Parts: sequence; structure tokens; C-alpha cells
Amino acid sequence: MTIRLGICSWTDPTLLKSGFYPEGVNSPEERLKHYSGHFDTVEVDSTYYAIPSEKVTGLWAERTPENFTFHIKAYSALTGHPVDTRGMPLPVRDVMSKESFKDRWVRINDEEALSLCFRMFESALRPIKDAGKLGVLVFQFPPWFLPMKKNYDYILKCREYLPDEKLAIEFRHISWLVGRTKDQTMKFLRENNLTYISVDEPQFPTSPPPMAEATSNTAYIRFHGRNKENWFKKGIPTVERYNYLYNKEELKEWAGKMKRLEGLAKIIYAMFNNCHGNKAIVNAMELREMLLS
Repeated sequence: MTIRLGICSWTDPTLLKSGFYPEGVNSPEERLKHYSGHFDTVEVDSTYYAIPSEKVTGLWAERTPENFTFHIKAYSALTGHPVDTRGMPLPVRDVMSKESFKDRWVRINDEEALSLCFRMFESALRPIKDAGKLGVLVFQFPPWFLPMKKNYDYILKCREYLPDEKLAIEFRHISWLVGRTKDQTMKFLRENNLTYISVDEPQFPTSPPPMAEATSNTAYIRFHGRNKENWFKKGIPTVERYNYLYNKEELKEWAGKMKRLEGLAKIIYAMFNNCHGNKAIVNAMELREMLLS
């Protein structure tokens, strides 16, 4: 079983100020090359906010070693989240009604517009895929996405739009993961070759539990940190929710969980999303050292 570790943003502003990048490493090209000298995989968070151009993704592929892997977070419209109209692709705007733009944030429910979002998203990934560097597509569904038939059907629709890609599903409500529903959820993911995303995050009554599961030959873990105080706090920068450094005992616990996945998955990706300063970098390196010892 192969285990690969990385973080969920190599360009977070607090990371740029943390000292991880040496003095003089200032350009996007230099930063990605420096990062890929330490880790062989990364999760791209910026694709949640806007679909990148093929030129940009092509540069990502060119600037990384041959064995490097990019995991791509699905564009917000694809997971039912509100979309910032300022970052919405112009072709999508053109097929939507004027009434849709009364607010800055809109949900794309129009079938033609949604279909176009899927096609543009897939097209943007082509240079990475052609380079053999595309990992999983991270579909992080919102807390209000509950285990109902229409939502199972929607996940299958995502599979239909992206039939050749590795889709990984992150649920953000515990209702998917308790009792008989948990068994149904795992069965559904396995039957449709969908990767369950294991999460570690602050625990509240509705939070997904920190369990390690494999529903395809790829296991995927996202470490969000355990900053319970800031998780739902209003009026703070989003990055403050992830201001958490895992201690060695917490990492050892996950190292044990990951080893128990041996035989269930061929590869595990452990991705640190506690992207505040260099905390994700430090924890990824610590966990890697534990797993090697």
C-alpha cells in the first residue's frame, strides 16, 4: 500500500508569510517547484471558487515532476454551493436569466448552465490529465446535503458528467454516517466506484466522525484541524477556522487508522487542510516521519 501526503493549498497568504518559501522564491513557478521538492501531491482549493483556464493548469503540469499528483476541488456550482458571480465563467452567465443576478451569490440550478459548468470544469483539467498527474476530484457537499433520494441521484449525475475521472465524496453532515444509513452510504459509494473522503475536523452534534474508510482502491483523508472555537465563529477570516496544529498523539492515532486500511485500498492520500501559516506543512512532515519509522 502506498501512502502519499500533501497539503490543500500551496499559495495560502499565511503560508507565504510563514518562512516555508525561502527568500527570493516569489513567483508562482518558483513556489510550485519548491513545494514539489518537498511533497509529491497537492490539493487545489482555488478551483472551488473559479474554473481555471487550460493555460493555467497546463503550467501546473509543466512545473512539477513526473510523479506529481494534483487533486482538484470541484467548482462550487457542482456541489450545490452558492457561486460568486464575479468568478462565474462568462459562457455560464450568458445562458442564465437576468433575474438570476439579483444577488452577488447565486446557486446554479438551471440545467443548461450546470451542464456547461461540468463541461468547462472537465476541459480545464485536460492538461493535468494528459500529463498523467490528475488524482481525485474532491466533491465536498454542503451540510444541508442530506441522505435523500434526490441527493443520491445527484451524485450519480456527477458520475455521469465525469465518467472517466476519480470522484471523491466528502459529506459534511453526520446523517450519512450513522446506523443503517452509514451502511447504505458505503454500499452506494462502493457500487459506483466513488471514494469516500475521511475527515478529521472539530466535533459537533452534526459533524462527520473521524473514521477511516475505503470504498474504492483509493483512500483519501482530509485533515481540517480541530479548532472548535473558531469553526462556526462569525466575522473572522476563513483561514482562522483552520488555525490548528495537530499534536503527535493525534497524528499517531491517524497513522494507526491508515495502517488498518492496508488491503482495502492500494493508495492513501493524506491531505492537510489546516492551512494557517505552515501548520499543514509541519503536520504533513510529522505524519510522514511517523509512517516511515
